[in-house]
Amino acid sequence: MDFDLPGELDALAAEAAGVAAEWSARTPFPEDSWIVGHDAALAKELAARRWIGMTWPVEEGGGGRSPMERFVVFEQLIAGGAPIAAMWFADRQMGPTLLQFGTEEQRKRWLPGILAGESMWSIGMSEPDHGSDVAGLRTRAVRDGDDWIVTGQKVWTSGAAVADWIYLIARTDPDAAPHAGLSEFVVDMRAPGVEARRIVDMTGNDHFCEVHLEEVRVPGSHLVGELNGSFRQLMRQMEHERGGIDRLVSNRLLFEEVKRSGWVDTGDPLVRQDLAALDIGYRIGRLLVLRETLGQAPTGFSAATKTFCTEYEQRLAAFCARVAGPYATLLDPSGDLGSRVARNVCYAPAYTIMGGTTQILRNILGERLLGLPR
Repeated sequence: MDFDLPGELDALAAEAAGVAAEWSARTPFPEDSWIVGHDAALAKELAARRWIGMTWPVEEGGGGRSPMERFVVFEQLIAGGAPIAAMWFADRQMGPTLLQFGTEEQRKRWLPGILAGESMWSIGMSEPDHGSDVAGLRTRAVRDGDDWIVTGQKVWTSGAAVADWIYLIARTDPDAAPHAGLSEFVVDMRAPGVEARRIVDMTGNDHFCEVHLEEVRVPGSHLVGELNGSFRQLMRQMEHERGGIDRLVSNRLLFEEVKRSGWVDTGDPLVRQDLAALDIGYRIGRLLVLRETLGQAPTGFSAATKTFCTEYEQRLAAFCARVAGPYATLLDPSGDLGSRVARNVCYAPAYTIMGGTTQILRNILGERLLGLPR
């Protein structure tokens, strides 16, 4: 079996790697750049290169390119530490959702801003006490004439403080079964009653936010898809969120630089064994992502892809800390290599929480894919 990419994809990957190297050099902490690295200027550059909406239909303004072309571009951008958070959620998730479930009017309204790299989106899903348990969401939307009045709270909403729009899940039928009474709305983050409060994590980053919604009026035309039909739509949306290359290479750049640092004693057979295991894990994870990319994975299998890949990222962080020794105990704003290792060790637990905890995903795999009893 030949795993080499065609020449034209190699050239595209090299171009993307060059862009990543240029932009990652501007930040002291390039790891996890797809979620913590917000740079509106880079979003516009990627739009100018037509690297946003690469696989979307041409008639919708997209590039009409192959999934593999998009894969090689974002593998290099994310592994190389390019700060793409200003466009990533919209490209990865919101655009495909609007293409699949949105009306023509909605697509015409919101897709051009995404494609231009000018509008940033956040995802209003997790709530206090209801993170991975989507069916337990309490934020409510009550019909008022042609509009909806939304009240509730979201948490761990990445980028909400700088977002233009939030793609919000709310309960529209309180009498329906927990998973059956949910609907999806596009809410203007500048609308009266919307407040985003930043959450500072232990690394000093504040991309996570709380979003408070107090009687926010949302036009009826902002309902996406079927009323009370969000759960089915969300399951499709989760395929975009859980099965991508961002779940494998968040800290790849750090690992490569640690290997060149002189801290890795390749004369130690245990260290060599660790390196071999990490290389094998990376290759397996990449193949899992490629199966998702090419549509070869079974429905729902992204839960397995995310579980394997994010646990791999945690193993990578642990290895870097182990070989860095005392250099990994101090987190300095300068972003020296030891500080980057320290920051990544602190951030790594989030890998298996964001987008659905590993425990929940294993339940999904057991019940829905393997048919095991509850």
